[in-house]
Amino acid sequence: MDNMLQNGSRIANQPKENSKKVLTLVQTALMMGIIVVMAFTPLGYINLPGLSITFLTVPVAIAAIIIGPTAGFLCGLTFGLTSFSMGLMGSSPFSTALLNLNFVGFFITTIVTRSLVGLFTGLIFRLLCKLKINKNIKVAIACLSCPLLNTLLFMSSLVIFYYNTNYVQGFVKAGHFANPFAFVIGFVGIQGAIEAGVCTVFATAISLVLKQVLKK
Repeated sequence: MDNMLQNGSRIANQPKENSKKVLTLVQTALMMGIIVVMAFTPLGYINLPGLSITFLTVPVAIAAIIIGPTAGFLCGLTFGLTSFSMGLMGSSPFSTALLNLNFVGFFITTIVTRSLVGLFTGLIFRLLCKLKINKNIKVAIACLSCPLLNTLLFMSSLVIFYYNTNYVQGFVKAGHFANPFAFVIGFVGIQGAIEAGVCTVFATAISLVLKQVLKK
């Protein structure tokens, strides 16, 4: 009798579980679509002589926080693919130069690192949810971690694969950077602060509203 009741309960809950999975897929696909649209409009990238300023960490952070780490990973992957495509299409001279210098290095620098950014942001938020701190602070910290992780992982990969190339050494000499650490700090500069500020403010505000609407 107990087994029959348990089986009946599982069958009754199955439609709810399926609908939840479908909703998650739809939400993730929507966020990925937003990233693609932003990437190919001025909303996504501001191209500069060196690194581009990107605001794509905003939807990545929102997806990682609202939907979860897997969605964060997929949205980060989408972010990375758009960055990779910029090198292929020649829309970013810096990206194209890196692609021509080292294809594998460029793949890791643009796609692998961005995928990990979304995943880690989601995991950081889950960890924060276990702590007894204000909800708004949890969301803000997670949103801030997204652009910081993006800068950390991207620049680490850039140094590993490209620091000793003549192309990057040109930036090093122009900026009079004494070592890789000084290069990272100097090269990121104001751009990193802008990305961190924009993502923290906008992603936090949007995430808090969505959490209230979705009751998450």
